[in-house]
Amino acid sequence: MTAIATAIRTSTVRVHMTPRGRRALALLVAAPVLAVGTLAGAGVLGDALTGAVASSSAATARFEHITVLPGQSLWQIAEVVAPEADPRDVIAEIELLNGIAGAIQPGEQLAIPAHYSSESR
Repeated sequence: MTAIATAIRTSTVRVHMTPRGRRALALLVAAPVLAVGTLAGAGVLGDALTGAVASSSAATARFEHITVLPGQSLWQIAEVVAPEADPRDVIAEIELLNGIAGAIQPGEQLAIPAHYSSESR
């Protein structure tokens, strides 16, 4: 071999990561993704990403309200409010309208989407 070929020879260094190091690296990579997903799920980024803007007609809209009873779940409320609809769809609309993410408390007042209210039937 020539002197140039000898100088260009590269060495390979193998990095050994411990299981703890792999978990730390995975967390470091996943943290920003989880943060954006959490903010989008909470609705913080939803309006900014979709360009949604509240209109004045939404402020004057009237909704029927129900009071959450002890032990009552959103699923049970959805079945009472719209027995003919898929409860998952009704729950999603109730959560969106009330700005909640599944956690409800007894005594809480929930607005019901207008097309499910007893006045529109």
